[in-house]
Amino acid sequence: MRITTSPARRRRAGYATAAALLGLLAAAGTPAYATTDGSVDRAPDAPPAGHSVPAGAAGAAQGAAKGEVKGEAKGAAQGAAHGTAKVPLGISRLAQGTGRQVAITIDDGPDPRWTPQVLETLRKNQVKATFCMIGTKAQKYPELARAVAADGHQLCDHSVDHDVTMDHKPVAYQRQQILEGKAMIEKAVPGVPVSYYRAPGGAFTPDSRAIAAESGMRPLGWSVDPKDWSRPGLKAILSTVQGKLPQQPTVLFHDGGGDRSETVAALKEYLPWLTEQGYSFAFPARTAP
Repeated sequence: MRITTSPARRRRAGYATAAALLGLLAAAGTPAYATTDGSVDRAPDAPPAGHSVPAGAAGAAQGAAKGEVKGEAKGAAQGAAHGTAKVPLGISRLAQGTGRQVAITIDDGPDPRWTPQVLETLRKNQVKATFCMIGTKAQKYPELARAVAADGHQLCDHSVDHDVTMDHKPVAYQRQQILEGKAMIEKAVPGVPVSYYRAPGGAFTPDSRAIAAESGMRPLGWSVDPKDWSRPGLKAILSTVQGKLPQQPTVLFHDGGGDRSETVAALKEYLPWLTEQGYSFAFPARTAP
């Protein structure tokens, strides 16, 4: 005998499933921790900064929250489509490792004047860094993007054109900025993975983090910001980066966006100082937390 169910009963069953999933996600959350950077969600519905959820589950939760049970299946399918790596949605602010590691990150290039000088300084100090590239600049200077990769540095998507207001724009616009920026970098440096996404100005949203994670990029923040982009002077930059460092810090510098002579000078002093203090260098964390 064939048993049929009414549409209303099917909807109620779907809502119950979605509610159960949301309960599981809430139980899996971890407390947010204090941050010292600007890389925070700019939306009231953001989950805690330490919350790590597979991209597929995030899609399911978003769909269920809107009363769209189909979001559960869609989110799960997205997670499965991107393998089992399950890039965390939480913003990474720690260097890989368990002790005195430091992650050096370089933003807003590549730049034909400053990127080669930064690369030379890193090379002399045997330091590998993470370069957060603007897509249009990688497209304009592909030889510099390839030089960064050739030296063994990690690549990070810094959006198409560094729109610091993109957190106030529609999700479709955020997706375009993130995915097209990544594609531009990949075109400039074929075969080299783009492992991170850093929002311009640290202006993350829950959606932008999910988009990045679904495409295999860990959302990347920072824990030490000397504001070298504002050219505060060499002494001020060094005072900030040589001050009391958090454990496994991610330090923010710039090779693009203007005169970066102070940044280059600071790196020449800072990198050997870190080595003298017993620090080693690592890339930012890509897995939990």
